[in-house]
Amino acid sequence: MHTCLFLIFRLRGASLSGDDVAKLGETLKTIPKLAKALIHTLSNASDPYVKDEGPPDLVLQLYFATLPDLEAATAQPPLQRLGDIAALAVADVTQQIMAVRSFAVPEPRFGNPSGTPYCTYLVSYEGEAQDLNAWLHHYLEHHTGHMVRFPGLRELEVYTRVDAVSLLPWPRLNAMQRNKVAFDSPEALTQALHSPVRHEMRADFHTFPSFTGPNYHYAMATRAVQP
Repeated sequence: MHTCLFLIFRLRGASLSGDDVAKLGETLKTIPKLAKALIHTLSNASDPYVKDEGPPDLVLQLYFATLPDLEAATAQPPLQRLGDIAALAVADVTQQIMAVRSFAVPEPRFGNPSGTPYCTYLVSYEGEAQDLNAWLHHYLEHHTGHMVRFPGLRELEVYTRVDAVSLLPWPRLNAMQRNKVAFDSPEALTQALHSPVRHEMRADFHTFPSFTGPNYHYAMATRAVQP
């Protein structure tokens, strides 16, 4: 099972240029033992049930084969120097390390063949479950059974908390779970969110074991980086 470092940036009014994104991709490629990285920037899609305001300007997902590899990378220059990119120098940044759970989908595709960004829907559950074991069992065993039936779905991952060391200076988040679905385009994501599957998921949402706190949904344009 891979581990993933989430880095979430809010840019305080700065903007991230195409050159900034390219420089960021080249920097990420130099991270020791990085398996892959995803660069998520703002996109837009229509969801009939939620419209969460205030999305982050940038989310990085950094994948590692082992937790010790990830922990070691947090002390290395590539991650320690992300602030050298001007738009990121004054950003508000948060971090979380999580375990990656991947689910098979009928028509997988990792990135657009054309090289253009694809579209992901990033979801976070940031409160606490009354019974985390019951929560995870329901979500992993039942809710994902609906999710894999989204039309046009290319990838499905669920992320759960782990205890880990990070030597990065930014505040740490403690969302109890995150998940991601990926599609070829914002239009494909919107079509999926207006399909019968989304309505089934909403009905299942009302059967979740008790939990507190907000959950957020953000459409993002995603670029994959291979070291």
